[in-house]
Amino acid sequence: MRLTRPVPAVLPSAVPPPAVLPYAVLAWAVGYGALRLWWAATGGQHHPPFGSDLVLFTGWWSVGLCAAAGLVGIGLAAARSWRPALAVAGWAVCGAVVVACVLLLLDLVGLLILHPTPAFTVGGFLGRLGCLTGGLLLHAAVLDHRRRYRGGCPECGRTGPARSDRSRVPGWARAGAWAAVGGCLLRLAAQVAVGFDGVPLAQGASMLAFEVGFLLAGVLLPLALVHRWGRIWPGWVPLLAGRRIPPALLLVPATVFAVGLVGYFGVGLVDLAVETATGTFDPGDGRFPLAFFWVAEPAYWVWGWGLGVAAVSFRTRTRPVCPRCGG
Repeated sequence: MRLTRPVPAVLPSAVPPPAVLPYAVLAWAVGYGALRLWWAATGGQHHPPFGSDLVLFTGWWSVGLCAAAGLVGIGLAAARSWRPALAVAGWAVCGAVVVACVLLLLDLVGLLILHPTPAFTVGGFLGRLGCLTGGLLLHAAVLDHRRRYRGGCPECGRTGPARSDRSRVPGWARAGAWAAVGGCLLRLAAQVAVGFDGVPLAQGASMLAFEVGFLLAGVLLPLALVHRWGRIWPGWVPLLAGRRIPPALLLVPATVFAVGLVGYFGVGLVDLAVETATGTFDPGDGRFPLAFFWVAEPAYWVWGWGLGVAAVSFRTRTRPVCPRCGG
């Protein structure tokens, strides 16, 4: 009688297939870096009123940012085991890339309400979009490196046990959602305190679109991420009642605005702190006092972090079940 050993349901792969994403990062670093090098050497790029399409990492600094991304890409391509220092470096460069192109938030809002800001130019928008593309590629490459060499599921990358109850919303996610709502309402209260006279877009269809979007992104969206009616259309919605809401309908705008708010107003808060400490704050026409900015900008920042926290939980609860590990 011959005994046979049972075959495991999941056969681990000793040698993962070749990585492609690190080479995509390297290709971006060479191509986009060459463009930034040309602009830095010739001074052929100017986008008023800020002078550059990027912030902080302008001129030769933007070339250095591309070089750093390329070096991380080379390291990821050469790695044959988990390299935590390389992953940290990769995510640090990703963070720098997000900071560099934070003006994309203004571009996006302006395009959504059909009223671009004075900082919008087609060349500047494309330059920022190209920068963000590299950051997304690098982020994906680092995640792929982690998935390959951390011993998790080769399909989804999960390293811990599968969550048994996906319907339960953790307390930290609810706290994040309400923090986002609080930040939005605090920002609105700061505007009410100083009044709306002279505010750009203070009248017309663009202002109406902005205000509707403001409340949707600041109140409805974060609460939808942590309540059942954010996953199943409620009964009062015609034709769709009871149907499942596509997760991307909430997750995409939540992620975009969370990253945009945290990045843009993170830079703004650092700049505001420096101006306050050095006494170089420029009040402009004087209608908005310094105290207004110290309320409004932290409110936006908290809004962004809260929205991001709620989005992380929403993604965990709504992502498809992995066919390989059940996670």
